[in-house]
Amino acid sequence: MIAASDEATSRAHGGRRRSVARLAAVQALYQLELNPDLSGEAVVREFGRHRLGREIDGEHYGEADEAMFADIVGGVVANRDELDAQISAALVDDWPLARLETVLRAVLRAAAYELAHRPDVPPRVTIREYGTIAHAFFTGKEPGLVIGVLDHLARNLRPADL
Repeated sequence: MIAASDEATSRAHGGRRRSVARLAAVQALYQLELNPDLSGEAVVREFGRHRLGREIDGEHYGEADEAMFADIVGGVVANRDELDAQISAALVDDWPLARLETVLRAVLRAAAYELAHRPDVPPRVTIREYGTIAHAFFTGKEPGLVIGVLDHLARNLRPADL
């Protein structure tokens, strides 16, 4: 039997692995956008073999929930048009999705995929996690934009979960 403290530690570790999976998915989606000849499957394999849980140039990539990582990357690739339409509907006309910075698009697509296709993840968790990722890449208004767009998407896609 698992003690309560062991169960909490297990949940915390699992949450950390999911956080790493989300960050890696954003990085993989960025790589895919810069290299349109690559397939999502190839990038998922490359990350699994050479990045996730490995040390590269003195930096340690954390252990990731590899199934979640693959699901997010594959899901964004398979549903990109749908996700882009949902994100675009949440943006102002002066700032269409194509005008946003590449990393910002990757963050929004990964998060939109979770909101639309991962009912096992509470919307507030998705918003918080991708807001944190946005803060890791941006120091300006971008994290606020991410949180605002994701809040809009969550209210449209999963109102009962809020």
